[in-house]
Amino acid sequence: MILSIAAVLFTFGLVIFLHEFGHFLVCKLTGIRVEAFSFGFGPELFGRVKGDTRYSLRAVPLGGYVKPAGEELEEGTGQPYEYFAKPWHTRLGVVLAGPFMNYLLAFTIFTGVILIVGEPVPSTSPVIGEISQGYPADAAGLKAGDRILSVDGVPASDWPRMAELIHKKINAPITVEYQRAAEKTRVEIVTKKGPEGQGLIGVAPGMNYRYIGVRKAVKMGAYQCYFWTKYTVTTLAGNIRHHQKPDISGPIGIVNIVSKAAHSGMSDLFFLIALISVAVGFFNLLPIPLLDGGHAVLFIFEGIFRRKLTARVMGWVNSAGIAFLVGILIFATYNDIVRLLPKKAAAPARTEAPAQGK
Repeated sequence: MILSIAAVLFTFGLVIFLHEFGHFLVCKLTGIRVEAFSFGFGPELFGRVKGDTRYSLRAVPLGGYVKPAGEELEEGTGQPYEYFAKPWHTRLGVVLAGPFMNYLLAFTIFTGVILIVGEPVPSTSPVIGEISQGYPADAAGLKAGDRILSVDGVPASDWPRMAELIHKKINAPITVEYQRAAEKTRVEIVTKKGPEGQGLIGVAPGMNYRYIGVRKAVKMGAYQCYFWTKYTVTTLAGNIRHHQKPDISGPIGIVNIVSKAAHSGMSDLFFLIALISVAVGFFNLLPIPLLDGGHAVLFIFEGIFRRKLTARVMGWVNSAGIAFLVGILIFATYNDIVRLLPKKAAAPARTEAPAQGK
C-alpha cells in the first residue's frame, strides 16, 4: 500500500510539476512576471517570496501550478510584464512549453531506461508476457505466463504464427488452447477489431533485453516518443472512423496501472511514467478550449488576423472547455469503474491432464 501511494504521488507530481515548470521557465525568460509558483495543491505548508514570485509547497503533492501576472484579460492593467501584454507569439511559446517539457521528460526516461536495462526484443516464444485490461483475453481468464498451444486447432509454433492466426479473425470466435503450469485448457474467445483492422485478443509477448550504446539509446528514446504519439493518433482516428468507443483511462485507471507497475519493478514504473508524460503532453496539445492546444489555436488566429482576444471570447471558450473536459473525465471514470467490476470468466471447453511418461 505504501509503495503504491508513493509511486502514484511521485508519478503525478513529477509529470504535472515539470509541465508547469515549462510554463514558468518561459514566462521568466520572456519577462512575464510570475506571481505564484507552487508544488502541489491545497493548503500551503511552506512559502517564500523571492523577487515578484511566491514559491510554495502545498499539502497535496500532485503536480503544481503557475500564475502569471494578468493571465485573465479582465484583470490586466496594461503593464508590460503582464501575460496578455506580450505579443501572441510569446504567449504561444509559454503554452507550448508545458507539453514540450512532458516530451522532454519522456525522452529522458525512455533513453535512460533503455540504456540501463537494454533494448527490448520481443520473445518469439508463444508465451503471454502481458494482458491488456478489458480485452477478450482478459475477459476469458488468460494470464501472463500462459503458453498458447494452438488457435482453432492449428499449432502455434511461435509468437508470429500465433499472431497471424488471430489477426485473420476479426470480431469472430476463435478456439485457443493454452497451458498454465501442468494444465491444458481450451477456451473460446471472440476477437476484437484493432485500429489497423486486424483481429486482436489483447496479448503481448514477453521481452528479452540486450545492451546497446548511448547513441542508439538516444535514437530509441526519441523513437519511443514518436511511436506512442503516432499510436495514440492512429487509435483515436480508428475509433472515430469505425464509430468505436475510445478506450481511455481516467484517474482511477491510471492509479491502478501505476500501482501495478510499482510492484513489478523500477524499470516498468519509470517506463510507465514516460508513457504517461507523453499522454499528458499529447493531450494538452489537442485544440480543446482551456488546454494548452486550445490557447495555442487562439493565439495563432490572433497573429493571423491581427485582432486581440477579448475577455468575452475567452469566457466563452473557457466555459466550453470546462464542459468538454468534465465530460471526458466522467466518461473515463466510467470506463475505469467498468474495468474494475468482476468479470464473468468464460467457461473452459475442456481441461486435460498432462501426459504421464512411463
